[in-house]
Amino acid sequence: MSRIGVFVCHCGINIASTVDVERVAEEIGQHPDVAYATTYKYMCSNPGQQLVRNTIVEHDLDGVIVAACSPLMHDKTFRRAASAAGLNPYRCEMANIREQCSWVHEHEPGRATEKAIEIVRTVVEKVRRDEELGPFHLPLTKRALVIGGGIAGIQAALDIASARFPVVLVEREAHLGGKMAHLSGTYLNFTAAPDLLERKIDQVLNHPHIEVLTGAQVVRVEGYVGNFEVLVNSELGTLKQAESTNSESTDLRTYEVGAIVVATGWDAYPLERLPEYGGAEIPDVVDGLAFEEMLRDEGGIRRPSDGRTPREVVFVQCAGSRDPERGVPYCSKVCCMYVAKQAMMFRERVPEGQAYVFYIDIRSAGKGYDEYVQRAMEQFDILYLRGKVSKIFARDGKTIVWGADTLSGQPVEVAADLVVLATPMIPSRQALELAQTLRAGVNQDGFFSEAHPKLRPVESLTAGVFLAGAAQGPKDIPETVSQASGAAAKVLKMFSQDEMTQEPMVAYVVEQLCSGCGVCVEACPYEARQVDPIWGVAMVNAALCQNCGACVVACPNKASRIHNWTPEQILAMADVVSW
Repeated sequence: MSRIGVFVCHCGINIASTVDVERVAEEIGQHPDVAYATTYKYMCSNPGQQLVRNTIVEHDLDGVIVAACSPLMHDKTFRRAASAAGLNPYRCEMANIREQCSWVHEHEPGRATEKAIEIVRTVVEKVRRDEELGPFHLPLTKRALVIGGGIAGIQAALDIASARFPVVLVEREAHLGGKMAHLSGTYLNFTAAPDLLERKIDQVLNHPHIEVLTGAQVVRVEGYVGNFEVLVNSELGTLKQAESTNSESTDLRTYEVGAIVVATGWDAYPLERLPEYGGAEIPDVVDGLAFEEMLRDEGGIRRPSDGRTPREVVFVQCAGSRDPERGVPYCSKVCCMYVAKQAMMFRERVPEGQAYVFYIDIRSAGKGYDEYVQRAMEQFDILYLRGKVSKIFARDGKTIVWGADTLSGQPVEVAADLVVLATPMIPSRQALELAQTLRAGVNQDGFFSEAHPKLRPVESLTAGVFLAGAAQGPKDIPETVSQASGAAAKVLKMFSQDEMTQEPMVAYVVEQLCSGCGVCVEACPYEARQVDPIWGVAMVNAALCQNCGACVVACPNKASRIHNWTPEQILAMADVVSW
């Protein structure tokens, strides 16, 4: 008979305001395999964890259940607490009575309490049958691959290399710098970008622990966290030589790396998709990056059609953004700020000129950002018009902009010399193909998906693959640099270990039931399975397995199973539910 301890969390009022936690503990305490049951206000707090540790020792517990929030939040927290008290951590489980009970039944406290009791009962049956498991130990290659040579990739590479770990930096273009290399200046400080970026690039090119490949592309990735094998095609590029393992071809190079940082950046939204704004049809309608190049021109700002200096410039914000029907549904975060910057720089270079900004609303969240936009309005006399542009067309050498000022309720027509569209940031054109190569997820917009938006924002869903900068979603330079350093910190944390530790709750095969049909091999999305050519049974590479369960569902003989999620456990859990 087991000796299981059950700890029911109040979670402040998140659970206790709906679920009668005292009753849950009382009912579960009557189970013959439960030796101890109690409640506590915040189980995840240090006193709550100490309660778990003390109770394991005092009552000689061989299993622990914490009835609280989602296991995604604190599963590891309580397993560490159990392990510190000498209990095998894989005999510690969480019962989710918050997200799956109290939050969804807040108006039915009686039924919520009954459901919470049944949830905990099912987990008791699971813990009774849990195996005592131990983690796997795997070798670790202490070299990092950074994909993308923009400011995110540069920062991540420098941070990792500064800790004396070798880095391979792969950039598909012929030069480093990414989109930042095209900027005339950064907002809040017009003159910062060129010199800042040049110094960063110089540090990368002269760093003894960084190998730079430009004009190169990652074409294949095999292996798993801590032990990736990456094939890079450097046919079009130049190489800053460092130690590497070369393939037979001089254009194809193979690298063994332990971690990968994805910093592929973003691309500009194609103007051809904005015909209502004259995109790609009217020469004097350009996007923000094209206008940055005009601002960089030492000969002054010249419009594309005839090379004359524009006097009337119209900026159209959200051109294709926040428009799920014709463009993209999301906000790119940076447009409101760079439009203010570009309008001010235009007024500095053409003092007699006039700048107009059509906007839906101003999103200037950041330290000093709103003050910056106000400065554009008040000190540089930029005319902000709240309303959408309905049509842009050419007439008599001018670019006519039709719009509306919703604050005055009047239609507006501006005969502009130049129109600048603040188009959305979209995923890099290589993002989807690279995601498939890395077996990493992307969201509905094509940006790389983080493992958790709040708790794991720089990690992808694939272990060992980290995200930096606009590859994960639209962001400005300060946020990009911060995330790049965050990704580098995750890599350095991994490299601080002598070997990799892998969770043992992975798939395995009951060889006596396996027919060697190979269905599970096809079903596995992580390429973690193969059929042994000699014995004719399926084998699992535990280092690659992500515990998704696809093989368990696919196996016709029920030979594929997952440690501590066996059919016997699941059926026992179902048997105690009051149908």
